[in-house]
Amino acid sequence: MREVRHRYVDPLDAIWLAMARGFGLRVERSGEVYASTDGKGTLVLGAAETLDPDDCLAQMIFHELCHACVEAPSGLAEVDWGLDNVSDGDVIREHACLRLQAAVADRFGLRFVLAPTTDFRSFYDALDADPLAGSSDDARLAREAIVRFDAPPFAPWVERGLVLTREVLDLVRAAESSTSTDSSLAAALHRRLDEPVSGD
Repeated sequence: MREVRHRYVDPLDAIWLAMARGFGLRVERSGEVYASTDGKGTLVLGAAETLDPDDCLAQMIFHELCHACVEAPSGLAEVDWGLDNVSDGDVIREHACLRLQAAVADRFGLRFVLAPTTDFRSFYDALDADPLAGSSDDARLAREAIVRFDAPPFAPWVERGLVLTREVLDLVRAAESSTSTDSSLAAALHRRLDEPVSGD
């Protein structure tokens, strides 16, 4: 019997697992949770077999790092970033996370590629072109958070993950443009990569 010496890892998974490590998070998988942190450096995400077909490890890690950015600095040492995942008590903070997620992803034309897959997707999809605009509490929290995004410990990891994600998806789109098929998930994602990278 052939000895298996390596395990295949999806390229985007590999990128975001590396970014999580750079930030200081150990990522584990479990069939018992969707996403949870212990406040001590471990992020537990749902096992692949428990997730929906449109779930993506890259998006899940990115989303959790956005949560961390909104709740920093005190929330970094709290279970689940200090958020209440049982009741609706922290909906404003969830909305702030989604505003931040959209704003940061927009810099690389990835707002819908790395969109959330939870019940908050309708809120995310309804965000304006400027997801940080407005006088609401969640918009204010998101504007405060984006300042932290550009400084350690979030920089350079989150931005680097987005840069590499865009590069991988552009390569896939280029490969698929030379064929007559557009039936793959990657092709469906790349039809949404119409926004230029900032500075293009």
